[in-house]
Amino acid sequence: MSSLRIGIIGAGGIFKTRHLPGLRQIPDVQVVAVCNRSRESGEAVAREWDIPEVLTDWKALLAREDLDAAFIGTWPYTHAQMSVTALEAGKHVFCQARMARNSAEARRMVAAADAHPKQVAMLCPPPAGMRGDRLIRKLIAEGFLGEPREVHATGLSAGNLDPEAPLHWRQDFELQGFNTLTLGMWIEVIHRWMGPHRAVSAMLKTHTPRRKDSATGELREVRIAESVAIAAELENGAIGAYTFSGVTRFAPHNTIQLYGTEGTLLYDLETDEIRGARTGDAAAQVIPIPPDLVREWTVEADFVRSIREGAPVEPSFRDGLLYMEFTEAVYRSHVEGRAVSLPLAD
Repeated sequence: MSSLRIGIIGAGGIFKTRHLPGLRQIPDVQVVAVCNRSRESGEAVAREWDIPEVLTDWKALLAREDLDAAFIGTWPYTHAQMSVTALEAGKHVFCQARMARNSAEARRMVAAADAHPKQVAMLCPPPAGMRGDRLIRKLIAEGFLGEPREVHATGLSAGNLDPEAPLHWRQDFELQGFNTLTLGMWIEVIHRWMGPHRAVSAMLKTHTPRRKDSATGELREVRIAESVAIAAELENGAIGAYTFSGVTRFAPHNTIQLYGTEGTLLYDLETDEIRGARTGDAAAQVIPIPPDLVREWTVEADFVRSIREGAPVEPSFRDGLLYMEFTEAVYRSHVEGRAVSLPLAD
C-alpha cells in the first residue's frame, strides 16, 4: 500500500504533540478527516494540520470507503466499540492506550482483531522503558539475570494529592474503568521483559473518596485508587512487588528492577539509565545503550510499517488484554480479599 489515508477520532493533546507530527514525517500518508466531540475543536485541529474534512459522527468517518486506517484517541470507554466497528469496516486500527475499561471490552477487541487478520490492530505503547527496551531484552535472552527471582516496580507521583482538585477524567470510573495511574503501562513493559503473570494480590486506597465534578458542581464518588500495593507471581516463577501512587510528593525516580540468580538489572524509567551487576561484581554499574539497540518512540512509523511491510505489531490487542486482565485482577483481589489467578475467566 503506497498511499495511506487516515482518519482520526478524538484528536486531543497527544495527537497534536506526537501523532500528527509523526504521521506528517511519513511519505505518502495523508490524514484526510478528523472527528472530535465538538465541531469547533475538530475544525481547530483541521486548520492547524491542514486536514481536509471535519466530521462529528465517528461512525460516518469509519464508513468512508476511501479510508484505510483509523487512529482512535478518545477516552477508554469508547475504545472497544470504535475499534470493533473500524475493523469490521475493513480499516486498520491504531488505538490510544489505555486499551479499554475492563477485560471484557478488551476481549471484544481481541476477538475482532482475530476475525480480521488482514487488518493491523495496534495499541499505542508507553514511551517509558522504550529507549532501552532492546538492550534489556537482549541481556535477559543472553542469561544476564540467570533464573528470575523478583521484579520490583514503582509508579509514584503527587498528581492526586490535592483533595480540593476536581474530578479528573482519569479518575472517572465510567470513562476509565479499572485503569489506574501508570499501572497498566508499567505492567505492559514488565510483560515485554519478563512475560505474563500467574496470580495477583493487592490492597488499594482512595484517600479522597469524593471529588467535585467540574461540569455539574456535584460531588462524585472516586472509585479509582490513589494508592496501590501489589504482590504478584509471574509465570516464570518470579515474585513481583509493585507500588503505584498518586499521593507521593518528592518521590524518587520510578524504576523497574529485575533480580535473578546471576544478576540484577535496574531501569530508571525517567532517565532511561540502565544499571546492572552480576555475581562477583562489587556494585551495579551503568550499562550504556549501544546506538544500534536504541529504540525510539516511533509508534506512527511502526504502525504504517506493519500495514505496508507486515512488520510485527507491538503492542497488539492481545498484548493489551494481558495488562487489562492484570489491572482488573488488582481490583478483584482487593474487593474479594484474596489472590486472583490469571488469566481471568471470560
